[in-house]
Amino acid sequence: MSLQETKTDLLKDLKIDEARRFNSLEAMVTGDTRYLRDLRINLKNTLTSSENISLKEAYLLALAVASNEKNEILVCSFTDYAKENGATEGEIAEIHACASMLSINNVLYRFRHFAKEEAYNNMPAGIKMNVMMNPVLGREFFELVSLAVSAVNGCETCVSSHEASVRKLGTSQARVFDAIRLASVVRGLSVAVH
Repeated sequence: MSLQETKTDLLKDLKIDEARRFNSLEAMVTGDTRYLRDLRINLKNTLTSSENISLKEAYLLALAVASNEKNEILVCSFTDYAKENGATEGEIAEIHACASMLSINNVLYRFRHFAKEEAYNNMPAGIKMNVMMNPVLGREFFELVSLAVSAVNGCETCVSSHEASVRKLGTSQARVFDAIRLASVVRGLSVAVH
């Protein structure tokens, strides 16, 4: 299979018009990089072959990362797939709310971590986070999404906190790892398709 065919198939997989041009994808085809094949395989594997994450959850996790990355093309694709796999409007809305909330929290808690000043850690955050109190997605999955987006955003404090939360809720390390692996692949896809 040629790289042009791989690119076309990747776009079909994502329900994106095959005629649409993306500079990064075009560069990969023109430069004859095999990474394009890897990207397509990695996306398929992380979305569809986990024993620990349902298809609905996989597409909602992918949607959270796409929303976090402000990639409207992927937001549309993953929203469609999430709906096809049973996601409700409320769940989709909460995914967007979660990504937005984490954009706030990840900056604040990264700052506290990087500054290494106890005074900042003792100051109240002063940020409303009611969406976390009784999530439509369920507490465990909301925490898993929060963990995945926090990992993408590089907030060590948030990653540690959300990982501890999901583990206390009974989440296996395999489920956590599959969620993080999926988030990392969607982050890479977002760089190529924008």
